[in-house]
Amino acid sequence: MEVTTKRLRRCDLVTAKGRIDSSTVKSLADTLNSIKEDGRYKIVFNMRDVTFISSIGLSELIDTQKTCRHLKRGELILAEVPERITEALQLAGLSPLFKMFDTETEAVGHF
Repeated sequence: MEVTTKRLRRCDLVTAKGRIDSSTVKSLADTLNSIKEDGRYKIVFNMRDVTFISSIGLSELIDTQKTCRHLKRGELILAEVPERITEALQLAGLSPLFKMFDTETEAVGHF
């Protein structure tokens, strides 16, 4: 899996490509933790090129969301979520935890 970040004026943009599972989640976790350690809690995660996300990947998204929302500092927003991953979030009952936008521009504009 490949993870890239871009620091924007209002938020940080994280983009992942490939599978998010137990063997690759560490790179995503390290990236998200680095952003949070810098005191930045408004994060847009573009999932356009994510082909699969396991329960450990979902757990990382939940942990990041909890940290970002703590004391109303920010939130993790999902952008361009593939249909299969949207279905997985709905089946797990996690879709209410995240705001999801059809485009990256809409998600960044939310902040």
